[in-house]
Amino acid sequence: MLHLVLEVVAYAADEAAEQATEQAADPTASSSSGRCTITLHADGSVSVADSARGTDTRLDAEGTPVRKPVMATRDLRFFDSPEAETLPDGHPRRGISVVAALSTWLVHTNHRGSGSWTQRYEHGMPVSDLVPVGAPPTTGTTVHFLPDEALGPVPSAEDLGRQARWPHLAVEVIDERQKLGSAASAAGAQRPTRQVETPLSHQGRGS
Repeated sequence: MLHLVLEVVAYAADEAAEQATEQAADPTASSSSGRCTITLHADGSVSVADSARGTDTRLDAEGTPVRKPVMATRDLRFFDSPEAETLPDGHPRRGISVVAALSTWLVHTNHRGSGSWTQRYEHGMPVSDLVPVGAPPTTGTTVHFLPDEALGPVPSAEDLGRQARWPHLAVEVIDERQKLGSAASAAGAQRPTRQVETPLSHQGRGS
């Protein structure tokens, strides 16, 4: 179960690393650090929201938005690849389609400068088209999913705070399963690797 969350966060880490590389190559570029929020919801679902540029979405010949099919097809950069990176839990990265396949449902919400859409998957298969949604003031991606019960319980905020650590990415974990809530933070080299914050009760991002 922990591995599924890390699979999703890894995409936010990719974006953060890419932005850091671009900023290093162009000192005049605006500086920003990658941020990601993991929310453990009361119904057992998990959402991972980042503030990056959003998943690449393009229009087909008829003007209909089309998103890269990473949720329903194997990400060949990682799936069964002997060169796939190892995630912080010690297991190889396999791609976000594995998360969709092992979830009762998954909702992918995408915010880019060109517009915002959401799409629902059940057991790895899309059950809706891309549905336009209202655009927030910033870009980013939210993946909200309910893991299959057979995978066991969702890990604690503290466990996720210790594990979800990547360079260039600050990660906040919010636990809404408790009455008052709890939070932990993990970040890269320039931030504390783990920080327990004041209990939260009404924060988090979902789909």
